[in-house]
Amino acid sequence: MKRMSQKRIKGKPIMSECIFCKIASGEMNADIVYRDDKVVAFRDIAPQAPVHVIIIPADHVERIEAVKNYDIFGEIFRAINVIIKDDATGAFKQGFRVVSNSGRAGGQTVDHLHFHLLSGRQMLWPPG
Repeated sequence: MKRMSQKRIKGKPIMSECIFCKIASGEMNADIVYRDDKVVAFRDIAPQAPVHVIIIPADHVERIEAVKNYDIFGEIFRAINVIIKDDATGAFKQGFRVVSNSGRAGGQTVDHLHFHLLSGRQMLWPPG
């Protein structure tokens, strides 16, 4: 795996080639739906449902098994709840799906821990 150089923006570490780090730092534009000091959420540019939001830790963590501070999971799920409760469209009233892919075989395409929040259509099982 290619090693990315680490730099700091506003005192926080980011990986210089990570697209999600660039979004979290404000270096790259995105349709942000939620932001605090620990979590950033934005609309997916290739949505797989009418509502498709990506939720990431603001600091770079490559994947689930690389997490060292498990509090980030609580922060992410708190952000998901805020997004759902603040939604004025009603997209989440009938249901939604939250999923995270880890590793290439798991379907992870960006090496930054992230969760997908999907809604607005019937979700099928099994997925993918």
